[in-house]
Amino acid sequence: MSATQLDLKRTALLIVDLQNDFLHEKGAYARGGASLPGTTALIANMKSVTDTMRSAGGLIISTQFTLVPGRGGEPLISPHLQQLRPFLRKGDFQPGGWGHSLIDELAPADFVIEKVAYSAFYMTRLEFVLRKVGIETLLIGGIVTNGGVASTLRDAHVRDIHAMLLTDGCAAFSREAHEASIASLGTVAPKLTCAEAVKLIQAA
Repeated sequence: MSATQLDLKRTALLIVDLQNDFLHEKGAYARGGASLPGTTALIANMKSVTDTMRSAGGLIISTQFTLVPGRGGEPLISPHLQQLRPFLRKGDFQPGGWGHSLIDELAPADFVIEKVAYSAFYMTRLEFVLRKVGIETLLIGGIVTNGGVASTLRDAHVRDIHAMLLTDGCAAFSREAHEASIASLGTVAPKLTCAEAVKLIQAA
């Protein structure tokens, strides 16, 4: 499969971590003062792809970053994340919670994959789902470009799953980090804009 054609029966849109706790004004990150720049454009771009994919009958998969509740409900947080985001607290990114969910603009997804690290393949059922439903190509967008998106795309590559990067369908906490990641990922996957992805889906 190239960047100029799609087989929708073997293609899925993979939305990485576009969750309320990351993006919504009442989410955990906004509360902690760590709002992502360019959120409005990101959501609009991804909504165009999501709506088109849904209308065409294509598969939509959402990954949800998850803080697993421990005893008493306190989240199990890795030391580096705790240091980076000290504002995270009980209930944030909790499975089944509002903050954990895919944002309303893009919901619903056909499959929801909980993940605990950058890559959506690490210790999850994502690969199992893809193999079972015959998906060979992923259109990937989400956050952050240099974190979850990059790690997931590289892990898809080593699994011989064709990944295509939506360049304006992802974002990072700095423009520099986003652009550097986009440039480096070009050696791993074809790059296209969300508008180009919409045209590919419509032509499939």
